[in-house]
Amino acid sequence: MASLLYRLGRTAARRAWTVVVAWVLVLGLAGGAFALFGGTLTSVVSIPGTATQQVSDELAEKFPDLGGGSGTVVMTTTDDEPFTAAQQAEIATLLTDVGEIDGVVGATNPFTTQAQIDAQAQQVAGGREQLTAATDRLDAAQDRLDGARQQAEAAGQDAVVERLDAQQAELDQSRAALEAQTAQAEQGAQLLELSEGIRQVSTDRTTAVVNVQFEATSFEIPTETKDAVVAAMTGADIDGVDVEVSNDTAATIPEVFGVGEAVGLAVAAVVLVVMLGTLIGAGLPLVNALVGVGVGVTASLALSGTVEMLSVTPVLGIMLGLAVGIDYSLFILNRHRTQLRQGVPLAESIGLANGTSGNAVVFAGATVMIALLALNLTGIPFLGLMGTVGAVCVLVAILIAITMTPALLSLVGPRILSTKERARDGHVAAPAPPSTPMSNRRAVITLVGGTVALLIVAIPALSMRLGLPAGSSEPQDSTAYQAYQLVDEKFGAGVNGPLVAVADLPEAVTQSTLVAEQVRIGTELRAQGDVAAVAPIGASQDGTLLAFQVVPEGGPTAESTEQLVRDLRGLQLDGVDSVGVAGNASGNIDVSEKLSDALPLYLVVVVGLSLVILVFVFRSILVPLTATAGFVLSLFAAFGGVTAVFQWGWLGGVFGVHDPGPILSFLPILMVGILFGLAMDYQLFLVSGMREAYAHGSPSRVAVRRGVHAGRAVVVAAALIMVSVFGGFVFAHSVLVQSIGLGLALGVLVDAFVVRLLLIPAVMHLLGDAAWWLPAWLDRILPDVDVEGASLEREHPHVPSDAGAHVDPHAEVDGEPVTTGTAPQGRHAD
Repeated sequence: MASLLYRLGRTAARRAWTVVVAWVLVLGLAGGAFALFGGTLTSVVSIPGTATQQVSDELAEKFPDLGGGSGTVVMTTTDDEPFTAAQQAEIATLLTDVGEIDGVVGATNPFTTQAQIDAQAQQVAGGREQLTAATDRLDAAQDRLDGARQQAEAAGQDAVVERLDAQQAELDQSRAALEAQTAQAEQGAQLLELSEGIRQVSTDRTTAVVNVQFEATSFEIPTETKDAVVAAMTGADIDGVDVEVSNDTAATIPEVFGVGEAVGLAVAAVVLVVMLGTLIGAGLPLVNALVGVGVGVTASLALSGTVEMLSVTPVLGIMLGLAVGIDYSLFILNRHRTQLRQGVPLAESIGLANGTSGNAVVFAGATVMIALLALNLTGIPFLGLMGTVGAVCVLVAILIAITMTPALLSLVGPRILSTKERARDGHVAAPAPPSTPMSNRRAVITLVGGTVALLIVAIPALSMRLGLPAGSSEPQDSTAYQAYQLVDEKFGAGVNGPLVAVADLPEAVTQSTLVAEQVRIGTELRAQGDVAAVAPIGASQDGTLLAFQVVPEGGPTAESTEQLVRDLRGLQLDGVDSVGVAGNASGNIDVSEKLSDALPLYLVVVVGLSLVILVFVFRSILVPLTATAGFVLSLFAAFGGVTAVFQWGWLGGVFGVHDPGPILSFLPILMVGILFGLAMDYQLFLVSGMREAYAHGSPSRVAVRRGVHAGRAVVVAAALIMVSVFGGFVFAHSVLVQSIGLGLALGVLVDAFVVRLLLIPAVMHLLGDAAWWLPAWLDRILPDVDVEGASLEREHPHVPSDAGAHVDPHAEVDGEPVTTGTAPQGRHAD
């Protein structure tokens, strides 16, 4: 591989403009494909086969009018006064127009519905009074009849007694009818009591909730339909009325690139300028990264017209594309600069840099890609697609790094060095590597202190709850947040996330027994903890399915609501086969549980994969184990930091977290895949230097310091760049993007600066020679993976002019540097 990349680098350098133009054409083709075939993105996170989806499908089959999804729009008066008749008329006209939008079944008029509810309550109250009065009249008639009977019997008036018996029969018949009416009225009253608190218009009549019913299910509503509803509602401009569209209808698409992301990129540019010392050198990795992101993201988005793509997917592609694109180009560029300073000819230096550092880039990028593609093993379609898009962006970054970087380095020429560096003309000696190891005391203190610190940071992860964002998580100036707060204040938190409970019956109910069954089952549902109200929706046409609206006490992300869904699904009722639950809140809970269940298996797969790969690379058993342990430690520390900020609300003012809630359900599994690959990158660039020094004869503990000395500068710069890029997304206008950005930034920060630069060197020092132990039988069957391209350097020795033999800082025998081209004779030489 190293020799192939060497030739590729030399070819790209010779045909620099051809390579650059080719990538520009690829970028144009990707953009054209997106323009022609790209579709719309979705903000609805869904997983086929969940319990909620099954209930929704059943509702769609047996309740055609209820099977579709629904959305909420909140209207409130600007002067906090009750709606006027004129305002109500304008709202009614608006809702009629909205009901005619393609894909919309209808929009309920809240004032009409509330009037019906109020009238029904009055009717029930009036009916109760009438029935009570009728009962009193019957009782009085019975008393009179009983008195007349006693007199007739005492007087022996048999004919009169017979007439009184006939009157008694009529009276008994009237009483039976009255009792039936009373029972029916009581059932109606009980249903009203169960649903008490469910309102369409607030008690002060200043706020109204409009329910928009869609044809498609919640997971399948086209974005165009939602956009049309939002446009009609927000563009109505009713005098004295504010319209706020809830989160389930607004379906906002996250901003792909904003101010925060630009600031992050600017910080990365500053890091590059400080490290490289030239604007040209700093600009080259940025250009590569931007071209790579343009190709990878637009090419992926071209598939959005044929597959359902979550709106955060391209944002993830941009994050990864920018971060690894800059870093991978930097690795090659840094090696090239070092060689130029030591007097290596330009073309030869480009080829060697591509064959050595480029070889490491290919391997490092491959580990990231494998981890991302492994997300498809979870069986969760949207997550697998996110991983695939991320892997595509990483692949493009690799290809850009090993082709366009050599081409641009050729075009830039010696100007990649600063003026002072060019003036030295190769008279730069390689820095002397450390010759003494760290102390055992320092290694122990570093290992114990660093581990304890990370475990403390990880503590919040023990209470991590997974969920999906609700309106309370949206930016405070957004319409979704305003709608959520209005409903919470005027109607109660549970109205923001109502549930639909369905009871499957073994036998069909009849018209005469329907209300009684609704009361019986509704009472059982209402008796569950944290239920604010229950309202019957209706019965299926075949009478085997009863549907109820259940309003929880808590909001859609509350722990009590999550528990309520479980309690309802586990409810055992006489005469009911099963109770199912649907609704947006229920769907979010199902998605979170499915992702939570998939996380342990995915973590095992990724950890196992890391062990196998690292055994190949480092030809050791303990090095992979320590690398993997370090990865798990940094991962859970990152989980703890994210939980503290987004769930506990710590530093909420800094990160813009105003309403703490559950952690984004797919964030942990996403962090596992991405941080695994990046952690292995840093492990590779640091520990491969240790292995090379050890293989060339350096004592194991000295080799540890030399490996860190050789790789720390580029690892620090690369980590700072990644933290800057990921950190820029922390201040995005979407909680989805914010949490992903913080999770990845914190994970890279902890893994690079604590685990790889502190803990791993300390562990390697304490292990000594044992770190490189490998069973003889395994050593014989493992292929020699020359990640650093050492064999290429031996095949292409170079003698810089006016500098004597080139000194390779990694090539040592018994602690003394040797010239490149001399085969290592150390006792551990490969």
